[in-house]
Amino acid sequence: MAKSDANSTLKRLQNRYRLVVMNDDTYEEVVTFKLSRLSVYVFLSTIFVVLVGLTVALIVFTPLRYYIPGYGSLNERKALMNLKIRTDSLEREMKYKDVYLEGIKKALTGDGNVVLDTTLLAIPHVETTNE
Repeated sequence: MAKSDANSTLKRLQNRYRLVVMNDDTYEEVVTFKLSRLSVYVFLSTIFVVLVGLTVALIVFTPLRYYIPGYGSLNERKALMNLKIRTDSLEREMKYKDVYLEGIKKALTGDGNVVLDTTLLAIPHVETTNE
């Protein structure tokens, strides 16, 4: 059954039709086209793809792209990246400063346990020889 439906659909697409443009006053045929549904579909699809391609090319290759929200110039993007890097480093430094000041505050007020550095240093023993 599916095969006969596919054949009938394909035959419907390939049926030939005639489009005639006539002069209304004299009933004279001005233009005659022999078309099928498939040819009309292919023609309209081609026109659509060409128009979309031209529109994209117009936006990408001309200064119109700068009117798109979120799309800036190369210099603006570089400046934004530099500002972002500086902001991140400043935030990190502020966190370090806050931790340091909190430690100083605890040491001055005597709150909490002050953790002493108890790391042992591994100093190599140098042997001396008496000759």
